[in-house]
Amino acid sequence: MTGTPTTTSPTTTPTTRGSSSPTGSSILSEVDINQRQEDDINRVSTVLSISKSEACVLLRNYNWSVSKVHDEWFADEERVRKVVGLPEKHTELPNDREVTCGICFESCPRGTMNAAACGHPFCSTCWRGYISTAINDGPGCLMLRCPDPSCAAAVGQDMINALADDEDKEKYGRYLRRSYIEDNRKTKWCPAPGCEYAVEFVMGSGSYDVNCNCSYGFCWNCTEEAHRPVDCATVSKWILKNSAESENMNWILANSKPCPKCKRPIEKNQGCMHITCTPPCKFEFCWLCLGPWSEHGERTGGFYACNRYESARQEGAYDESERRREMAKNSLERYTHYYERWAANQSSRQKALGDLQSLQNEKLEKLSDIQSQPESQLKFIIEAWLQIVECRRVLKWTYAYGFYLPDHEHAKRQFFEYLQGEAESGLERLHQCAEKELQVYLEAESPSKDFNDFRTKLAGLTSVTRNYFENLVRALETGLNDVGPSTSQGTCSKSATSKSLGGKSKSGKNRASNTSSKYGAPNRGVDDSNIWTCEHCTYANPKSARACQACDRQHR
Repeated sequence: MTGTPTTTSPTTTPTTRGSSSPTGSSILSEVDINQRQEDDINRVSTVLSISKSEACVLLRNYNWSVSKVHDEWFADEERVRKVVGLPEKHTELPNDREVTCGICFESCPRGTMNAAACGHPFCSTCWRGYISTAINDGPGCLMLRCPDPSCAAAVGQDMINALADDEDKEKYGRYLRRSYIEDNRKTKWCPAPGCEYAVEFVMGSGSYDVNCNCSYGFCWNCTEEAHRPVDCATVSKWILKNSAESENMNWILANSKPCPKCKRPIEKNQGCMHITCTPPCKFEFCWLCLGPWSEHGERTGGFYACNRYESARQEGAYDESERRREMAKNSLERYTHYYERWAANQSSRQKALGDLQSLQNEKLEKLSDIQSQPESQLKFIIEAWLQIVECRRVLKWTYAYGFYLPDHEHAKRQFFEYLQGEAESGLERLHQCAEKELQVYLEAESPSKDFNDFRTKLAGLTSVTRNYFENLVRALETGLNDVGPSTSQGTCSKSATSKSLGGKSKSGKNRASNTSSKYGAPNRGVDDSNIWTCEHCTYANPKSARACQACDRQHR
């Protein structure tokens, strides 16, 4: 009933460029990660005059923070060595021809024995078994210590490379690489299924939205998919609501009644009022009053009515249960309204991604041949589809935003609904132009004379839609705080909103005047005939000689 729709892995789709991507992030491949890790190890090894293996042990213990290692080491080297298991002096193996292994207690030639810095001797066979078991147990092998129970000396990567087999060395290397990303506060793995890129993020660079090279956009803060304009807390609540049982219980409460005997919920979707519960209960009762059917008949209204219920209801006997059922039904209908539109925009976005990929792989080359223009001059079409994909994502999350918008804030809600309706209208206009009007030129047999006009139109719609959605995101992220207090009607003026991007608002509601906002004139009603529009941005304002608030151009 309320399951969250699955999101197709975008690893095979083209890169979607969004204006919300932070400039302070960089995408790291496996080669980049290995190089950075090696650089950090070399830096610590050089500064502290220790081996690379010891430097690696130090960095692992301090979450790969070079500065933290330096600070702690120079503050108290002895304490640090004790904590991480790096003895100051390396103890050599006994200078005997044969040495007893501390695990199998066999006497083995000295050349077959190995020890960590502590000097506790173990044969190569026991070392391999010990290391292999630790590696197969998981990432904990990165903190491996000497097998001697009383010893805390660290087992470094040099011993792993010398004693482990190729498979175990490869596993250890993967754990080490993942540790470099997962233990570092500045880096995270891309959460897209199958993606092996990592992202380095610089705090304070603005938006938390990140676009990976695999084309997946996600939020750095919560690692969910990119979700501007809603915050991470709202996304968490929305996802939980979609997956939780709460809405199932609401549906049960709204659409069923409990059997008066066994209390199991029963749904009635057709038929008369005579209900028989399923075995083993088999209790027969009236659907309306829940009384035993043996007490019903023609005198109580027959099979399709119940005068006992009507009389009891007039006396208030069913007020509480009916009130709870009505509240559950209203809550369910409201949630369903927002969820269905949220899911529909998610599906539309996935389809747009598929269309974009098809355009890049097949149709763009065909269009280039038909219109006799190089593909480099057709990038405006790709830009339009990238914008459609991004706008579908934003529009999807506006429905989660609207669901949690308090009902008592009437002015904000009506203003939000108007902005959302205009966003839908503008996006549909852009989508239609990029899809249906483009098809005409793909089916042409020769270069079209009006193709340049199409270029101008599509590029203009892309720019206008981008501006509108950027302003919409900013407005919602600030909580529509600039919307003034509502009047007795609590309604919003179109003059206090962004300009229509084409067509009537899909919300289908008439919105009156009298709300103030930063997007237009103060509290005064203006009819549609008195609206001018800026061809460079998406704002609508009363006709007057004043600067457009979006692009700061002077209008006359």
